[in-house]
Amino acid sequence: MDIFIRIAEKRIEEAMHEGEFENLQNAGKPFVFEDETWIPEDLRIAYKVLKNAGCTPPELEARKEIIGLKELINTLDDDKERMKKIRELNFKIMRFNMMRKRPLCLEAFPDYEMRFFEKTID
Repeated sequence: MDIFIRIAEKRIEEAMHEGEFENLQNAGKPFVFEDETWIPEDLRIAYKVLKNAGCTPPELEARKEIIGLKELINTLDDDKERMKKIRELNFKIMRFNMMRKRPLCLEAFPDYEMRFFEKTID
């Protein structure tokens, strides 16, 4: 395995000296790592395909709503409004947990299914 690493390192150095890495798209910008720890391991590839097809899985949208509600609750001063939002947050968390226990089924989401097939067929 070391031989492959050495070959790769040598080719990278040669490309750097020849200037092949200059003028690359997003050069100088930090690389953004995606947090996929909340996605079950067997669904990560499917989620990546959906994301590349321009689709957002319902679990991801629910997760964003939960995060937004948590931030909103922290800013509320009115106790009645805060309790209302906490109940809403609990409901969304329960719904999110129920979503995660089932596998991703594209047939259940015809919009995603069509967009997925349109992107993969082209």
